[in-house]
Amino acid sequence: MDQPSPLEQLRRRLALAVGENAVFDGWSQAAVDSAAAQLGIDPVQARLAMPKTAAGLIDTYIQEVDRGLEASFPPDRIATMKIRERIRALVWHRLEIMGPAREAIRRALATLAMPQNAPLALRISWRSADQMWRLAGDTSTDFNHYTKRMTLGAVYGSTLLAWLDDQTEGWTDTAAFLDRRIDDVMKFEKFKAEWRGSGDHLSITRFLGRLRYPPR
Repeated sequence: MDQPSPLEQLRRRLALAVGENAVFDGWSQAAVDSAAAQLGIDPVQARLAMPKTAAGLIDTYIQEVDRGLEASFPPDRIATMKIRERIRALVWHRLEIMGPAREAIRRALATLAMPQNAPLALRISWRSADQMWRLAGDTSTDFNHYTKRMTLGAVYGSTLLAWLDDQTEGWTDTAAFLDRRIDDVMKFEKFKAEWRGSGDHLSITRFLGRLRYPPR
């Protein structure tokens, strides 16, 4: 693996701190300056390293969340878990990494919902779902590859929204919500396995709609 450039190393060092400071400063250069001060980094270098737009800062932050998730789940740890436990632990740990920046995540979603940022939002969603499945050990390359990422993307997106509004201690409501959504995924995977041997029509759109907007 190529060694990241000094600028990229600085960007990675700043990314999570920028998210934390975006709680107060928004996804802005002010958040970059605050993160630099927090970490003892020259603000000129910090501004040079980080993107200039809110969407760019959000993307950089999420990439660092992805790296943090990968570092926390090496193959030997994943190998001891069943598939349901792997997916559940990966989604939950993403929330834990983002916990210090939770209010900034709400702003990030609003920014990514803007029409001009729709392509970036889709890339981020797919990248995160793809990474979680890969860390979970998925090696599929067929139709399964895409449906797994679509279903997990829907589960993660709905859980993220539940988490943002969760005022319970230890996010217990979010944990229960996530467990229900993971159960849906496991049922779907079982259904797909049975469906592959039958001629029934698989309604991906209908199932994803249930995952995205499930009954509470």
